[in-house]
Amino acid sequence: MKCGIEIHQQLAGKKLFCNCNSIIIDGKPDFTFERKLRTSQSEMGETDKAALFEAGKKRTFVYNGYHDSNCLTCIDEEPPQEINKEALDIAMQVALLLNAKPVDEVQVMRKVVIDGSNVSGFQRTALIATDGYLETSEGKIEIESICLEEEAAKKLGEKVFLLQNKNKKKYNVFQIKYNISRLGIPLIEIATGPQIKSPEGAKEAASKIGMILRSVKGMKRGIGSIRQDVNVSFNSPRVEIKGFQDLQSIPKVIEFEKKRQKKEGIKDAHVRKANKNLTTSYLRPMPGAGRMYPETDVPTVQITPKYLKSLELPVLIDHQIEDLIEVHKLQPALAREIVKKDIIFEHYSNEYPKLDTNLIARTLIETPKELKSRLKLDTSKLTSKHFHEVFNLLNKKKINKNNITGTLTQLIKKGKVNLSSFETASDKDLENAIKQIIKKNPGISFGGIMGDLMKKFKGKADGKKASQIIKKLL
Repeated sequence: MKCGIEIHQQLAGKKLFCNCNSIIIDGKPDFTFERKLRTSQSEMGETDKAALFEAGKKRTFVYNGYHDSNCLTCIDEEPPQEINKEALDIAMQVALLLNAKPVDEVQVMRKVVIDGSNVSGFQRTALIATDGYLETSEGKIEIESICLEEEAAKKLGEKVFLLQNKNKKKYNVFQIKYNISRLGIPLIEIATGPQIKSPEGAKEAASKIGMILRSVKGMKRGIGSIRQDVNVSFNSPRVEIKGFQDLQSIPKVIEFEKKRQKKEGIKDAHVRKANKNLTTSYLRPMPGAGRMYPETDVPTVQITPKYLKSLELPVLIDHQIEDLIEVHKLQPALAREIVKKDIIFEHYSNEYPKLDTNLIARTLIETPKELKSRLKLDTSKLTSKHFHEVFNLLNKKKINKNNITGTLTQLIKKGKVNLSSFETASDKDLENAIKQIIKKNPGISFGGIMGDLMKKFKGKADGKKASQIIKKLL
């Protein structure tokens, strides 16, 4: 087995060659237009066979556009602007974290794509770094290239119409509809070498690259914002499988492809689609270098040592989690959630050093989940100010840990805390209550008494004091 992967990650902010927002809009379009696309030759005078394959289908493309995310550049009626410098900075940070060597000069290229996913018939792409590597359990995986390119339009569906010409001869017209709000969003493309040795190794490599991408600020999140393609060969020509959304499916689809190639035999390299049932289906021939030519409307960008030095690299997510576990003694699951939610834990641990760090983390992570699921409260109203108020009350011993849920509930509902509702029961009240429980239930266990007591006082009993009194009376 030879295997390599390609990762595509969308960036937030502005689009790559215009000032439109990188937002995807669904619903009724503000405008529509039609195009028919034809192929063009590369800078070497060659015509790509994958492009010829698409051109032979003779289709009409209908595009849905939106004023909030599309402009004249998006519909190829106005030249592109200079490359988005913020997107280039983000992509270059990723390249450096992958140990890659930046190019001396970024030259934008046109890549012929006439399946309708780009209204112009080409996709703008720029190589920004090469020769990186990734350490995995199977050894070092080469990072052959890192590119910054335009995202394609979103396919909505296709129709076939039966028409009739002047001579009453019937013919089919194929129409494909696209949503172009996604078109032009900056996309980082990372391509590995063929050093991956197993289906599980492909999943691991994709997962590690995903972790590095999430470590850099500026990435889009959510379904569809990151995609994986797998290139695989079993002593046969290379097959590219496109469209993985779920990392868990990568090993299963590769195993299917191994069986399929063994059964059918592969003569030519080609591109396939990853299906929902973990099989693959034919898409088109494998594209080659014959689809690339320079984009002369966009100026090149010099990559200088001064520029590279100005980039501030983030701490990788894995290292952030390790630090929280090692320095703050957090449970691993809590540490992962703290990093996932971009919570700066030191803002709380440094200000309240007397409080248990895992109590702080559980309050930030688990308590809001409980308030939402059990009490059906709108936890989006909670801010860092509310959590600081809770921790401050805990620090001053005005409430105990049993009152955390109640305190946050009051902050959500009323915006303030009524401390009188959290006054703890006196030692005398606890002792009288415990005596009554024992009198009513002779032979009751320690745990049974504690359970009844906490139920009676509803969080207003000090568990430590209650435990001491129960032991004394028993």
